[in-house]
Amino acid sequence: MKYNTIIFDFDYTLADSTCGIVSSFNHAFSRMEIPGYDSESIKRTVGLSLDEAFMQLTGNKDEARIKRFKNLFREKANEVMSKNTVLFEDTVSTLQRLKCDGINTGIVTTKYHYRIVETLNTHGISDLVDVIVGGEDVKMPKPSPEGLLLAIDSLKAQVSDVLYIGDSLVDAQTALAANVDFAAVTTGTTKENEFSQYPCVKILENLSELFNQ
Repeated sequence: MKYNTIIFDFDYTLADSTCGIVSSFNHAFSRMEIPGYDSESIKRTVGLSLDEAFMQLTGNKDEARIKRFKNLFREKANEVMSKNTVLFEDTVSTLQRLKCDGINTGIVTTKYHYRIVETLNTHGISDLVDVIVGGEDVKMPKPSPEGLLLAIDSLKAQVSDVLYIGDSLVDAQTALAANVDFAAVTTGTTKENEFSQYPCVKILENLSELFNQ
């Protein structure tokens, strides 16, 4: 492998948090007397910041409403998110193999940092990830390259030695903005042909394919 550092998005790249995400969205919407949304509509916002997801779904850009939504979302997510997050079948084996091969690993996500820590601890794999950059660790969310570059700097890696893996066009845009190689994985809502507008060194059906030559 030409890379010494591999950084992952989280939702729909390493894990499926659909149940917790949908529950938290609709809890917040219910409390705000906003009609709920179906699972597929909500899934398509995963990877965006909560602010952007709210605006995309509701068309409402009122800052006070967005703030209330985020607080209500977090309230429910604290209750349901980690216990309803399921790692993909090959997530642990992929991280273990990278660790055995001496490759640095990281997670860069719009999800809260503490939520990722909680999930990794729940599954007993916190030792397999060297750095986490969550939504609250940056001033600008993806597709700003800030989080990815912060992770790279923390790992003391060179941009040319890094591969970022994600499931969405936002992830592809983030890698491009950071001048980092990108591999798409089609375990989210984005189809293979949709990634053609961005440079991808690989398009994977699952993480295990990362090791195919």
